[in-house]
Amino acid sequence: MSFDGLFTRAMTKELAELLQGGRINKIHQPFKNELILVIRSGGRNYKLLLSAHPSHSRIQITEEQYDNPAEPPMFCMFLRKHLEGYSIEKIEQIGLDRIVVFEIKGKNEIGDISYKKLYVEIMGRHSNIILVDKERNMILDSIKHVSSSVNSYRVVLPGTEYKLPPAQNKLNPFEASEEDILRFIDFNSGKLDKQIVQHFSGISPLLGSEIIHRAKIANRLTLPPAFIEIMSMLRKHDYQPSIITGKEKESFYLFPITFMNGEIKTFSTLSRLLDHFYFGKAERDRVKQQAHDLERFIKNEISKNETKIKKLQDTLKDAKNADQYQLYGELLTANLYLVSKGMENIDVVNYYDEEGKTVQIALDPRKTPSENAQSYFSKYQKAKNALIVVQEQIEIAEKEILYFENLLQQIESAAPRDIEEIRIELAEEGYMKLKQKRGQKNRPQKISLDKYYSSDNTEILVGKNNKQNDYLTNKVAARDEIWLHTKDIPGSHVVIRSKNPTEETIMEAAVIAAYFSKAKDSSSVPVDFTKIRYVKKPAGAKPGFVTYDHQQTVFVTPDSEKVLEMRKA
Repeated sequence: MSFDGLFTRAMTKELAELLQGGRINKIHQPFKNELILVIRSGGRNYKLLLSAHPSHSRIQITEEQYDNPAEPPMFCMFLRKHLEGYSIEKIEQIGLDRIVVFEIKGKNEIGDISYKKLYVEIMGRHSNIILVDKERNMILDSIKHVSSSVNSYRVVLPGTEYKLPPAQNKLNPFEASEEDILRFIDFNSGKLDKQIVQHFSGISPLLGSEIIHRAKIANRLTLPPAFIEIMSMLRKHDYQPSIITGKEKESFYLFPITFMNGEIKTFSTLSRLLDHFYFGKAERDRVKQQAHDLERFIKNEISKNETKIKKLQDTLKDAKNADQYQLYGELLTANLYLVSKGMENIDVVNYYDEEGKTVQIALDPRKTPSENAQSYFSKYQKAKNALIVVQEQIEIAEKEILYFENLLQQIESAAPRDIEEIRIELAEEGYMKLKQKRGQKNRPQKISLDKYYSSDNTEILVGKNNKQNDYLTNKVAARDEIWLHTKDIPGSHVVIRSKNPTEETIMEAAVIAAYFSKAKDSSSVPVDFTKIRYVKKPAGAKPGFVTYDHQQTVFVTPDSEKVLEMRKA
């Protein structure tokens, strides 16, 4: 992972400079494995994100917004009791391991001075956040409990002694000489990048590959200087935080990684880099977990309607024979004197054909001539009626597919809180039943909207699902404010809170509308905009569906970086 021991060292320095001496004012636990500590330091508030997420574990200052659960989890309540009001005395890293420890001082409930340590272990799926009583070195609690049956080396449970993860006994890369490097690296064995990772602490495979790349033809003469040059730069905290976007993957590090041959973007701080890199990534993972069954249900509904349309189209083909049935009925009526009961078919002249060709008409031998003619007229009437009904049913099924495709797009750009609103909508529309948790009361749902700000600080509101779209367009927005939506493409409703926005603000809002649409990965996306007064919701229409006129169209390319810049806490 990019967040290796050397990245941890740099992040520890960044946090220490900002937060050391600060006071912990609030603690939130927006998700199962993540904490937000609001710390007052140097005259301003900082949001410190501590993540033990199995795929996105990290520690950073964040400017992102997080929705907190109505009921704080037990670990969050525990930390509030033990840490709120306490001050941070020291922030340090354990060796070059991905472990950061916060030494914290405050007064307990009876007024005595109390010392705690908060360990943040950034180790992929083994990541953890552990609160320890400093004087007794005893674990008070942790965000993940680990029993002896899971880990025989150390137990992470309340009341047990805190023990560091097993030492790897690797060489400190800052202390390594050229002789050390040559002693540890076997040039005959190959896989030199893996050997570097294996023998030197704090180095990730990403950095190992970069060292080999900078050595060009890596050998005993070129590898040691390349290694030492990079370590010399990092020792002096000479950083250029960068995100590297290659053809197949995206990575980040303390400086531009050159071996990936991708686009490089630099940032002023490590925390801003991480906010940008993880923008939506961790959230999409959580949404994927929460919405897995919902996504399967919606795709199944789309498939059912597609099958229904196929069957209806087959029926439509049969129904299109209506004119032929009418013709047979009229020709039989005109030639009743030629028909007798028991006949299976008859050839008659088609009076409607300019060339006067004959037509063979199948007959039911059990029916009289008149009954055969009446049978064709009856088929004609049924087919004629079927044409209308079947066409209506096809249109209904097509609208259903469009509705569910719109929901799929909303799930793609949804935050975890948005998923529950989609479930409620489907229940209200009669598609599914909500599973009510035991003891849970039916409370009115509070609808919140994402806020963005244009370059001239004009507020822009975004609906991320149909409930939010209806609420934004029909209740929040004023009649002369500007409404935007991707043209003929499923997406979010976007409203500029201004009657006369600048052209630049309209273009920036259009970028947001394109980003939160099915065309987010496309270029030159058409976005319509008009005044709210021209946006109407037809009677009986599905949630989120509107019609509009007096629109103008602009073409924009979705830009996640621009969207992130416009988002403010």
